[in-house]
Amino acid sequence: MKKPELVILANEVKSDHELWVRACEKRSDEISHRIVNLTTSNWYEDIFRQPVDYLLAKPGGLTSRFKKLYDERLSILVREKHLRSFPSLDEVLIHENKVFQSYWLKAGDLPHPATYVFYHLEEAEDFADKAVLPLVTKLNIGSSGKGVGILRTKPELEQYIREIFAYGRRSRSGPNLSRGGYLRRAATVLSKRGMLQEKLSKYSAIRDEVQKGYVLLQEYIPHEYEWRVVRIGDSFFAHKKMRVGDKASGSLKKEYGCPPAELLDFVRTITDRFGFMSMSADLFEPESGRYLINEMQCIFGQSDPHQMMIDGKPGRYLYRNGEWVFEEGNFNTNQCFDLRVDYVINMLKQG
Repeated sequence: MKKPELVILANEVKSDHELWVRACEKRSDEISHRIVNLTTSNWYEDIFRQPVDYLLAKPGGLTSRFKKLYDERLSILVREKHLRSFPSLDEVLIHENKVFQSYWLKAGDLPHPATYVFYHLEEAEDFADKAVLPLVTKLNIGSSGKGVGILRTKPELEQYIREIFAYGRRSRSGPNLSRGGYLRRAATVLSKRGMLQEKLSKYSAIRDEVQKGYVLLQEYIPHEYEWRVVRIGDSFFAHKKMRVGDKASGSLKKEYGCPPAELLDFVRTITDRFGFMSMSADLFEPESGRYLINEMQCIFGQSDPHQMMIDGKPGRYLYRNGEWVFEEGNFNTNQCFDLRVDYVINMLKQG
């Protein structure tokens, strides 16, 4: 019997899809896989040169140019050619596009901090006259807290608006020195062939990305932590991202423990509603039991081997017969891509 054919859709970063490759190789007894670079000119012909049963997406998150390309080409494959993608097209569209995601959250009546997007300088300046401070500044593309700042005074806000419309703003580039273990990480990069060049290429791409002519501002929510809740298929995970300085995003400081059931219910309801099966949600909890969506990403980083620990044991939550059931185990191997491939295989078996 012929094995299903999975097509990994690579992006502009040479090795960014390798986690998909590793996961597929582990299940090579059940599936076949091949790689197509979605950013090259012959992407369409390469995809349809052989049969396709499922697309495995890995959208980039460095530049708006390649983000736009990836979204457009995946839209053609899903909407016009009726191919199945994981993560889904809708999950990819809101990934690393904070402006679009703000529209999507508003249209879905989903609770989130008030967000303001201005494409006209005069409108932004009028807003600055009456704005409630502090405000969070965000660049449209960029993960791990890059491009995020806090404006606490009216002169700061006015200056920021003038600069971004006149000259533009760039995201922070280069290694994150606040993570710690810098020497160890540098040694790892230097020991692997080609990794240093790829890192430098990434830093260059981020440095060259300029957001100019529009501004995105967000209500500041006082917080000591953000919840990160992950759903992949029927598996749920949650932990706290603790604040370091002014923000929790990108801090990599975590607190593990038993998440409240209403938190898991909140994310399950949203992901069920939109059919999101590969999603992380970063949430503020301004008061007990009330959650605001800060950001959602279908592909996300993982600095620890696990996404959740209860009483020192890694595991996941499953929703069974109206209750949350904790299952101990190591379900986040290969940065959750093994779990993603397992989900796709189950979907293929269901037809």
